[in-house]
Amino acid sequence: MKKIKFIGAIVIFLLTVLYHFLYDWLPNPVFSVFFPVNESIWEHMKLLYSGIFTWGVIEYFIFRKKNISYRNFFSTLFLEMVTSIMIYLIMYLPLYNVFGENMVISIGLLIIVIILEEIFSYYLLSYSKENKILDRISILFVVLGFVVFLCFTYDPPRNYIFYDIVSNKYGIDIYK
Repeated sequence: MKKIKFIGAIVIFLLTVLYHFLYDWLPNPVFSVFFPVNESIWEHMKLLYSGIFTWGVIEYFIFRKKNISYRNFFSTLFLEMVTSIMIYLIMYLPLYNVFGENMVISIGLLIIVIILEEIFSYYLLSYSKENKILDRISILFVVLGFVVFLCFTYDPPRNYIFYDIVSNKYGIDIYK
């Protein structure tokens, strides 16, 4: 499992790089749920959520194929997706308020958060007490997370986290 988690950190980072551009390349309503539609801080949190989700789906089938024992896979996946956003924002927002947008800081923090989350999920999958009910309910929470991204993409609050400083707007440009 450690080797798969190490590979996962690399794959998740590469997915976030790819996902940064997918909506620009293929703008459509489905992609707007999973990939950033503008340069706001909030929209970039989709990179973590969707990247971890995509790797989680792949990882699930790898674990099953290789008969790797794991506990609470879906609840761990959901926790990883949500806590990665929380940890990123807790570290990023103070730096953003002091230094403004800085790509080196953004990418460096992204790598740190992905590594921390893969370590976190390794320990949860390996050592947590099994809870099948919570695990099944967590699938619904993963979907609800994407619903929240959908709602805030099309009707974002007027807060600087949701503001795109590049295009001077909130949310999606539905006229693309």
